[in-house]
Amino acid sequence: MLCLVPLLWLLWDTFTGNLSANPLEDITHRTGLAGLRILVATLAVTPLVRISGWSHLMRLRRLIGLFAFFYVTLHLGTYLLFDQFFSLAGIVEDVAKRPYITVGFSGFLVLVPLAVTSTNKMVKRLGGARWKALHSLVYAAAAAGVVHYLWLVKIDTRDPTIYGVIVVVLLASRLWSKRVKRPS
Repeated sequence: MLCLVPLLWLLWDTFTGNLSANPLEDITHRTGLAGLRILVATLAVTPLVRISGWSHLMRLRRLIGLFAFFYVTLHLGTYLLFDQFFSLAGIVEDVAKRPYITVGFSGFLVLVPLAVTSTNKMVKRLGGARWKALHSLVYAAAAAGVVHYLWLVKIDTRDPTIYGVIVVVLLASRLWSKRVKRPS
């Protein structure tokens, strides 16, 4: 339910006139930030379970990841539909001027196969080991999201830097956990 809060808040602000003078920018930024936050929350589930012992959270991890994909899709869709009106020439021109769009789109492309393979049937079809290997690409998507955000803001880089540090710490935690589990 918490994953719906950013959408509900955005809808509330939209229909009550609480967006800024540039509502398109508000919607684009808020959906992107929600996607990044929820993606980072997805990465934090396993270390949180390891520390707290709340193993029931593991059942929610895929759903949380799908919510991240949902918000990133809204973010990209807002850009494509309302900012560029699906103009290929406009998109190509924008990508040439703004490399952060390329990085963000790359992160989205990494998330697509993860979303598509997030069903129990796909886990069985791929096999647990291959499925886990594929889904470890979520760290690449998160890194792309952080770089996308960092290059977007340019001047005040505190928030994207914080997200970057969190992603690095979560990745280090994952690598450390794998190293500790290996027999000597």
